[in-house]
Amino acid sequence: MRCPKCAGVDDKVVDSRSNRDGLLIRRRRECLKCGARFTTYEEIFREKLRVKKRDGQYEEFDRRKLLAGIEKACEKRPVSTEKIELLAERVIAELENEFGREVPSMKIGERVMDHLRKLDEVAYVRFASVYRQFRDAEQFIDEIKQMGKS
Repeated sequence: MRCPKCAGVDDKVVDSRSNRDGLLIRRRRECLKCGARFTTYEEIFREKLRVKKRDGQYEEFDRRKLLAGIEKACEKRPVSTEKIELLAERVIAELENEFGREVPSMKIGERVMDHLRKLDEVAYVRFASVYRQFRDAEQFIDEIKQMGKS
């Protein structure tokens, strides 16, 4: 690993943790040249997923795009980065198991909403408002009422 501070290539692993599903390993590293500490994530190499968009076109699945959407929904909420990473990994694993290499874009959003609903209801409503393209406050109210019923 290259140090983000000094670009040194020699480091040592200070701490290593696996998530509950064993899909991701978080490593704390210390640069031997400058002493800076940084975090890296190690994950299983997967065949590239393709996403079938609503208009019928395909694009390569982008994990960063998925994480950005989840992070935005969880912004200023009591949801740790580790929980966000774990949620993303679970969604990806479920999609791969169910669909193989080609995933409809709608299924990605639905799966994220299923997990966010359990994790944080405010983050769920935020994500749903963007994903379902809410046009007014009435749609927010309807969604919240639906949450209360289930």
